[in-house]
Amino acid sequence: MAEPSRCSPITVSDVQQLVQRKEEIEAQIKACYELLEGQKGVGMHEPLVDAEGFPRADIDLYQVRTARHNIICLQNDHKALMKQVEEALHKLHAREKEKHAKDEAEALAEAMSQNQTLPQPFAKVNAVTPGSPASVSGLQVDDEIVEFGSVNANNFQNLQNIATVVQHSEGRPLSVTVVRGGRRVHVGLTPKRWAGKGLLGCNIIPLQR
Repeated sequence: MAEPSRCSPITVSDVQQLVQRKEEIEAQIKACYELLEGQKGVGMHEPLVDAEGFPRADIDLYQVRTARHNIICLQNDHKALMKQVEEALHKLHAREKEKHAKDEAEALAEAMSQNQTLPQPFAKVNAVTPGSPASVSGLQVDDEIVEFGSVNANNFQNLQNIATVVQHSEGRPLSVTVVRGGRRVHVGLTPKRWAGKGLLGCNIIPLQR
């Protein structure tokens, strides 16, 4: 199997091929050991001569020598391949980590880009009474107000601006735009008398910028 080019990035497929090659070498080593075992249990270091120094006649010397030589070569190949597998896994992990960091950076950049396109909020809803006009309209606690009728970040001075708009819009729907969870949300709010205090039933506080 051709070793993956050092210039091209390591892929999962490359690692799988290296592991497959490793398993093939391990199978070959096992086969060589089994061959030695079949030769009267001769291992890697048992003498191949008899007590008088003559070549042993009870075993196939050529087969034994070939098997021993192959085992040494295969073990060296196996050691080198294990290093390749380790390096490939390390590169793959580093690339995944780099990709994850890049994805996070892109997501952050996109979020920041969205925030830049969102209008500037000038006030925030910090309480909504159940059953009130504000509650019925869908206003929620922590909604940041960017438009309240004719009031926006450019002309907002204090909460009296909102109170004035509310008083002049009693019984008529007001267009309110808020930022909720990083998204712009439009709400139709009709100030009117209800069982509780005021015409809205929510508490609004100015945002300190």
